[in-house]
Amino acid sequence: MGDVRDRMRDDLRLRCYRQGTQDLYLAYATKFVAHFMRPPAELGQEEVRTFQLYLQDERKFQAGTIKGYLGAIRFLYAVTLGRPDVVAGIIWPRMRHKLPDILAGAEIEAVFAHIEALRYRAILMAAYGVGLRISEACRLCIGDIDSKRGLIHVRDAKRGRDRYVMLPTRLLGALREYWRVARPPGPLLFPGEGRTGVVSPAAVRQALRAAVAKSGVTKRVTPHILRHSFATHLLEAGTDIRTIQVLLGHASIRTTAHYAQVSGRVIAATTSPLDTLGTSEAPKRG
Repeated sequence: MGDVRDRMRDDLRLRCYRQGTQDLYLAYATKFVAHFMRPPAELGQEEVRTFQLYLQDERKFQAGTIKGYLGAIRFLYAVTLGRPDVVAGIIWPRMRHKLPDILAGAEIEAVFAHIEALRYRAILMAAYGVGLRISEACRLCIGDIDSKRGLIHVRDAKRGRDRYVMLPTRLLGALREYWRVARPPGPLLFPGEGRTGVVSPAAVRQALRAAVAKSGVTKRVTPHILRHSFATHLLEAGTDIRTIQVLLGHASIRTTAHYAQVSGRVIAATTSPLDTLGTSEAPKRG
């Protein structure tokens, strides 16, 4: 796309999109333009519609990937090219909302027992212990750990928001054990190979997959499922959903309320109106 690509990159930077999102949007927009082998200024609503049909006909593309392509195309025309009319008629794909497998406490213990590298164990304990996203855990700095106040300062999280989360005693112990062995020079708590940049989230995921395979746990386990399990276990323990929202860094309580659907214990403990018929708790007519 030449100059248009450079301008789109600058527009993404000006709007503080994360580097990963910038790279993805630029790649998707480039593939869209290459599909028609014409400059983006010569393309319009009909080409956008044709391309979306192409993505949906290619069964290898999931709804989330299609949304990524459409988001990039919308940014290209609505922001960079100043032609919002081209993308005004985009029809967003319907997402299938799957409920994640929530791990039992014994399953989480089994997985942690098979994570050999101290830094990976500490990072994944942070994913479950305080509900951090994998990117948030990998980017932690030494100064973010406040052992005196019992807090972790999560900086520049999703949408640029900061927040505080608790510092569990067991996580603090894991961090101190890692510190005694690794002695990271700072400011990063988990520097990458060669001490440049942060540890790769891909490497953490690989370590988790290896631990799950050894543990005998048959459920699908990812760092984000550890975060889901954190929220669900808090809910089942009676923690207020507003508190869980703050800990997870959700912008909307509706996102956090999703865990009420996940928690089988909460659902099972809910009394059906059928069981109140003939009692003083039976529904009254309005």
